[in-house]
Amino acid sequence: MFDFKLTEESPAEDVSGGLYEIIIIGGGPAGLTTAIYAGRDGRKTLVLEKETTGGLATTTDRIENYPGFPEGISGSDLMTRIHQQAERFGTEIAEFEEVTKIEPVDGIFHLTTEDGTVYDGKTVVIATGSKPNKLNIPGEDAYFGRGVSYCATCDGPFFRDKDVIMVGAGSAGLQEGLQLLEYVKTMTVLVHSKVMRGEQILQDRIREHERTRLVYNQEPVEIVGETTVTGVISEDRETGERTQTKGDGVFVYIGHSPDTAFLADLVELDEHSYIVTDKRMRTKVPGLYAIGDVRSNNPAQMSISVGDGTIAALDIREYLQNLT
Repeated sequence: MFDFKLTEESPAEDVSGGLYEIIIIGGGPAGLTTAIYAGRDGRKTLVLEKETTGGLATTTDRIENYPGFPEGISGSDLMTRIHQQAERFGTEIAEFEEVTKIEPVDGIFHLTTEDGTVYDGKTVVIATGSKPNKLNIPGEDAYFGRGVSYCATCDGPFFRDKDVIMVGAGSAGLQEGLQLLEYVKTMTVLVHSKVMRGEQILQDRIREHERTRLVYNQEPVEIVGETTVTGVISEDRETGERTQTKGDGVFVYIGHSPDTAFLADLVELDEHSYIVTDKRMRTKVPGLYAIGDVRSNNPAQMSISVGDGTIAALDIREYLQNLT
């Protein structure tokens, strides 16, 4: 257990400009929501994002289930608004700052980034989200950027009027597939089981689309190509028969894994490496919180991530009040 009261031995000076009351690692919906609440409370708040703010939400072409937008809204537009709202209340946002280590020392968290910069904070919120899972089959890495993609929003326009293959049929994958269909000539979906697992409305849209072909019970075993991708070899999970599906690109949507490797043994992780918290988003370390898709048992929905961010902010308010 750590003593989280400031002491004379812990002046909490750092190269970034002093002690922050709240440092948020990750600039997606969850992290920026905490920032909005913290900023409105007048707390000195910093968001560190290893890429650009917005997270995976920015790669979603159309968000239809977020309250307040009856016609839907693009993920990029929604995250731009949330980013602006956080800055309006005084939050500092530093992009392309990847945190590689967190050390709690004498009541203060010392955060070290990839370039060696150190930031000090009284509390830390981990909102690093998750990243797309790979198939881990031959050809996947070799053809990444040359036909293999994990983002229809990013790369869909490059495949206009081409034939593509999509691997995965969960809700996220089907949503991305619908976006791909705005560009491509045909899309073959390799479904892992005998049925699709995504939301029924998305299944119906994919199934009824004239340019879609569904192939069930398929296990991809190799991505093949020449200079760029030319197809995917898959194996029927019942018969073992192998088939090569031709295509100019492969879009992979088989779930996500949490970004928690940099935490080492600092927090408790579940069997899938997601961070274990209580109902108030607190980890086992006082003053250290986890929210959003990186948290155990989070169903990876944007509205829930926003709720996580709110809960953490309210608990941090009480935590900081008790420090004084």
